[in-house]
Amino acid sequence: MKQGIHPDYQECTVSCACGNTFTTGSVKGNLRVDVCSKCHPFFTGQQRAAQARGRIEQFNKRYGK
Repeated sequence: MKQGIHPDYQECTVSCACGNTFTTGSVKGNLRVDVCSKCHPFFTGQQRAAQARGRIEQFNKRYGK
């Protein structure tokens, strides 16, 4: 590898909107994310009730009865 052209790889703190924090490696010092593995519906196995309820109502409005 060439010397002097690569960014410094350092320990990074990642903060989620849900309040979860963890450390990883990155070229940036701090990262802020909207969703993480603690709050994402795919990883938690739960669907957000408000979004699901809105989609069900929209479906029933279009195709119901």
